[in-house]
Amino acid sequence: MLSKESTLFSAVVAAPFGAIGIRTQDQAISELVYLPPRFAEKDATDKVAAKAQKQIEKYLQQPDFRFKLPLQQVGTDFQRKVWAVIAAIPQGEVWTYGQIAKHIKSAPRAVGQACGANWFPLVIPCHRVTAAGGLGGFGHTDDESSFHIGVKLWLLQHEGVSTYSPVIAPKKAK
Repeated sequence: MLSKESTLFSAVVAAPFGAIGIRTQDQAISELVYLPPRFAEKDATDKVAAKAQKQIEKYLQQPDFRFKLPLQQVGTDFQRKVWAVIAAIPQGEVWTYGQIAKHIKSAPRAVGQACGANWFPLVIPCHRVTAAGGLGGFGHTDDESSFHIGVKLWLLQHEGVSTYSPVIAPKKAK
């Protein structure tokens, strides 16, 4: 039976850590949300949600799957700049907030805030961004026992990251 909470989404995909809610608007994805297990699966209510549902299911089976989804234009110019760098981090690698900040000539805290404002996790894989000294936060929390940190750990392990040592960021093209 569909839970009342699940009606908030255009689709809900079951995941090993809980579920992923998909919201759509105007033929684009407007938001992806990590959800706890109490959310019931929900079949897509439109073509964009159906496409996202299929792609998320493929990613959950194949961690090297690359998303191709229409995303709404959201965020500030700075956030979009950070998200573009995050989207380019290869599967199986992590970068630190500091590495991204250096890459775009900013500050690690500002990068962390942009990560937390990401409307499209998985598609813009902010789980691949860690603190210099360890895992860092996720979903606006750094409590090691939180649901969101558990999601981050699952995603990194799914992608083959067994340690949280960041790789060296490539030099910026001139």
